[in-house]
Amino acid sequence: MLKKAMMTFTAGITAGWMFAGSAIAAEHELRIATWLSPTHTMNQDVFPTWGQWIEDATEGRVKIKLEYDVGHPKSLVDMVEDGAIDAAWTFHGYLPGRFQLSQMTELPGLDAGAEAVSVAHWRINQQYFQKAGEYDGVEVAGLFVHGPGQIHLRNPIASIRELAGKKIRVGGGVSTEIGKRLGVTGVNAPANKAYEMLSQGVADGIFMQMDMMKVGRFKDVTPYTIKLPHGLYMGSFGIFLSPDFMAQLSEQDREAIRRVSGERLSALAGRAWAAADDVGEQDIIASGSKVVNASDDDVAFFQQAVKGMDDDWVKAANRRGVDAKTALNAFRQEARNYQPIEL
Repeated sequence: MLKKAMMTFTAGITAGWMFAGSAIAAEHELRIATWLSPTHTMNQDVFPTWGQWIEDATEGRVKIKLEYDVGHPKSLVDMVEDGAIDAAWTFHGYLPGRFQLSQMTELPGLDAGAEAVSVAHWRINQQYFQKAGEYDGVEVAGLFVHGPGQIHLRNPIASIRELAGKKIRVGGGVSTEIGKRLGVTGVNAPANKAYEMLSQGVADGIFMQMDMMKVGRFKDVTPYTIKLPHGLYMGSFGIFLSPDFMAQLSEQDREAIRRVSGERLSALAGRAWAAADDVGEQDIIASGSKVVNASDDDVAFFQQAVKGMDDDWVKAANRRGVDAKTALNAFRQEARNYQPIEL
């Protein structure tokens, strides 16, 4: 039902956006630096929908344009800050020295979906993390996570204990720390470069959410998947606006964009990525990939391996001048008690 609702919603938005685009000339073009495949849900669903919201809210005065291959994902925040691009999105884990607090959302063991975690992340960031200054120089438009990262391998193993010593692509952030605790040799690379590494045998596997198995074609090079009940982690992302671009707009249009961003945009992204995960998992099963649930022994082994990660994050986050333990408890309560918002 969720997948069908997302498809219907997006189809209507896309049609309306195309019609509106032919009828109204925009005063400002919001250029968004993006990456991953054009067929990825971020580029096919999230940004077109947000773009329609912006166009409607500003009565056609602002329209978006997606820009591909602008730079490495880890460089995009700086490009937004410098005004080289109007907006962008990236994975927080690509910039671990700058973004420490967002790792709160990636800590393992949270029984909540991507939409719930995304909205909880936005709310807690607004309430607890503003004074830390991690987003100084940019305006945050949305915060979200992908679905549970799972274990995908070139060759099958009998237990996740056998991951020790294997070369596994990790994206950064909490996934890198989890890899260390499982004894893997971490291979760092952005998602859009990982396929080549796996196809060439540079890596034995990848920690990744289900949607990329289809969109990124990772099913072709890692046809064996081990699923943990809540995954290994959830990857955290941000969507950023340039203050220079926002300064060009009238106060009316600035506030209009903010009304359709924030919590609402975060929910949209989390919901879309969760729906894409369902599609991705169905696709790899239909294509013949082997998907097995982690055994009770594997689950217990994983839980033991990640013990203490909460405390480690709290200590590191406290150094940013926030009450990290209170924020973490509030975040988990928000995520677990979340009720879907109307988009």
